[in-house]
Amino acid sequence: MTHPFEITRGTSPVILAFPHTGTEVPPEIWDRLNDNGRLLADTDWHIHHLYAGLLPQATTVRATFHRYVIDANRDPTGVSLYPGQNTTGLIPETDFDGKAIWKTGEEPTAADIDDRLKSSHAPYHAALVAEIERIKAIHGVAILYDCHSIRSLIPFLFEGRLPDFNIGTDMGRTCDARIEAAAAETAQSAEGYTAIVNGRFKGGWTTRHYGRPEDGVHAIQMELSQISHLETEAPPFAYDEAKGENLRVPLRTILERIEALAPGLVPPSP
Repeated sequence: MTHPFEITRGTSPVILAFPHTGTEVPPEIWDRLNDNGRLLADTDWHIHHLYAGLLPQATTVRATFHRYVIDANRDPTGVSLYPGQNTTGLIPETDFDGKAIWKTGEEPTAADIDDRLKSSHAPYHAALVAEIERIKAIHGVAILYDCHSIRSLIPFLFEGRLPDFNIGTDMGRTCDARIEAAAAETAQSAEGYTAIVNGRFKGGWTTRHYGRPEDGVHAIQMELSQISHLETEAPPFAYDEAKGENLRVPLRTILERIEALAPGLVPPSP
């Protein structure tokens, strides 16, 4: 596998993180996946393309490895993000439909988790930490916007159809209320779309771990329904250019509004 992450450095106070758009799977891991696993169905398909250029000076940090290698948005200790609810772990054993993704007898082991934490998960987060610190040194504040997508219909994970915009701030803990409000107001007023704040998705480990408003680091997760920008939520998961262009309008507004808030978020000097 190549480097476990890609970085584009900018000077905006906003950092875009992409933990689930990577599709690289080392051959020795690919050989252990079954036919269902090899569909890589739970990828955040085309999300880095969807956001490209929306905020020209935003820094981007993107994991290149697939979440079936190890999930960059899970607690490295293995603690569940949503206790009591169906979810997937550090190395998923099933897809989002609850179906096995590994060949019988080839399921991931504790040793696999340890190895992949070191080779993929930790380097990605070290890169993210470095960019947060760099941006905070420039502006006195950093705003981490975690970019995600998921199929709109997944009965194994949630009932009914997911809204198009799913904003997560761990019930307001991970960012200033003005950031949450700017994202929510824009998403909820976007014609033809639905939106919710802290619904089924309240922010993953990245958002919860880094979001420390009192320390000048704000984090917010945006989980988009894939039907809002894909031709279909099934293989080959093709990007729909027309849908994407429509969706980029409110996304650009959200990012610009969040960026404009940064000067007023700088914590007072001790």
